[in-house]
Amino acid sequence: MKTLTLAMALSALPLMAAAQDYTRVSDRDQFLALMAQGNLTHTFYNITVTVTPDGQIAGDALGWPVTGAWSWEDGYFCRVMDWGGDEIPYNCQLVEQKGDLVRFTVDQGAGRAAALRIR
Repeated sequence: MKTLTLAMALSALPLMAAAQDYTRVSDRDQFLALMAQGNLTHTFYNITVTVTPDGQIAGDALGWPVTGAWSWEDGYFCRVMDWGGDEIPYNCQLVEQKGDLVRFTVDQGAGRAAALRIR
């Protein structure tokens, strides 16, 4: 049930602008420079997640802990996570940036997207 709740929350995040307003993050170094600016956050859904250079993901979302691992593969952010004991399966995501917004789109850009702020 929690996984469904998180999926619904993330899919309901407003996309602040059209796709052409975002710039693709195309390589690992560019992604790491972006992640070095702060945590990924969404205050309405109480999400704070840190993505570290050593391939770890940690934080919390909707009051439950988030842990995971990530890698950069063929231009995509690939991750597997656990959210309060519920596994969020491996998925490779398109990453795009607009100012302090970072948008992740699942299934290499073909699925749902969520925009989070760097703070």
